[in-house]
Amino acid sequence: MTARVAQLSTVILIAVGAVATAGCVRRTLKITTSPPGALVVLNDQEIGRSPTEVDFTWYGDYDVVLRKEGYETLKTSWKVPAPWYQTIPADFFAEVLWPGRIHDVHEREFVLAPATAPDRDELTERAFEFREKAIDIRP
Repeated sequence: MTARVAQLSTVILIAVGAVATAGCVRRTLKITTSPPGALVVLNDQEIGRSPTEVDFTWYGDYDVVLRKEGYETLKTSWKVPAPWYQTIPADFFAEVLWPGRIHDVHEREFVLAPATAPDRDELTERAFEFREKAIDIRP
C-alpha cells in the first residue's frame, strides 16, 4: 500500500512539475517615435513616453495616439497580426505543452510631423463656423 502511495505521489509530482514548467507566450508591443519622447496612448490608455513597450493579450487592431509639444498629434491604427503558432490547434501546444517560453515582440516606429501655425484666414473662418454652429444650437 505504501509503495502504491509513493508511486501515485511521484506521478502527481511529475504532472504538477510538467504543468508548472509548461509553455507560455509573452506578447510585447514596442513603440518608438521620431523624435523620441512623445506621449503614447494605446486604445485610450496612456502607456508612457516613447520609446516604450507594453505587454498585450490580444492580436488585432490597436488605436494609437502620439502627442509631443511642437509636433502634430498623430492618430492612427496598428494592426498586430497573430503568428502562425497562435492559430488553432497550434496555439494549444504553444500555450500549454511547449516546454519553453515564447516571447512575441512587435515593433513599430512612428514619425511625427512638426506643428505648423494655423493660417490667420483659416483660423478666422473656423471661428465663424463655430460661432454659426453655436447660434444654431440655441433654443
